[in-house]
Amino acid sequence: MIGLAPFAGSAAAEEVTIGTLPVTGQIYMLTGQGGNVGLLVGADGTFLIDDQYAPLTDKILAAIKAVGGEQPKFLINTHYHADHTGGNENLGRSGSLIFSHDNVRERLVGDSYLATFKMKSPAAAPQGLPVVTFGEDLSFHLNGETVHAIHVPHAHTDGDSFIHFQSANVIHAGDIFFNGFYPFIDVPHGGSLKGMIQATERILALADKQTKIIPGHGPLADKAQLTRYRHMLGVAYERLRELRVAGKTVDEAVAAKPLADL
Repeated sequence: MIGLAPFAGSAAAEEVTIGTLPVTGQIYMLTGQGGNVGLLVGADGTFLIDDQYAPLTDKILAAIKAVGGEQPKFLINTHYHADHTGGNENLGRSGSLIFSHDNVRERLVGDSYLATFKMKSPAAAPQGLPVVTFGEDLSFHLNGETVHAIHVPHAHTDGDSFIHFQSANVIHAGDIFFNGFYPFIDVPHGGSLKGMIQATERILALADKQTKIIPGHGPLADKAQLTRYRHMLGVAYERLRELRVAGKTVDEAVAAKPLADL
């Protein structure tokens, strides 16, 4: 997963271009290195979803200003991974108010390690920590929009939230949705395949044919693409369950390549 790989710092940042994709109205998707960023601009202030890596903050701010936004008033993290929270400290120091699920802050206050990527992340500085946390759901009302942050347990991690722009019919799925490829699930930090399926189903229940869906990674999507992704997750779950019921060891299950055609 390129977006989750350790970031090499300012030299690497020079090579990154922040792409800006209009989604609808005042909502944009920003791409660069790391998770897709969601953006709502308007007279009431700028609302940002995730912030990639610290060396990219200036480029992200420039992209925001290019579409009429300003220093984010509100920043929400969809989960704790560094490719979604790396810019927190920079933005927190300059005045952004950071929000997240309770478990995101709990992860950020200490060091973390992703064995899959051999990636260590140090504890966040105080300015990079969420100052407002929630247990289930949280709503924002700004720029003529009602924005719901909806927690889904034990999906990609134990602290995931997806963001629903109710009036605009746009959903930022965070890393519940990897569009175009099989997801990384952070099992040591509370993630599960079953939870990913359930979280995807919650998003699908809110979506219709016109819904625009910003995935955590991959291109902008719609309900049909998320439906195919949900089917893929379901097939993977059943195949892995069958291997477990058959008493296969982890090595035997890996050797069987149950996901090779997905």
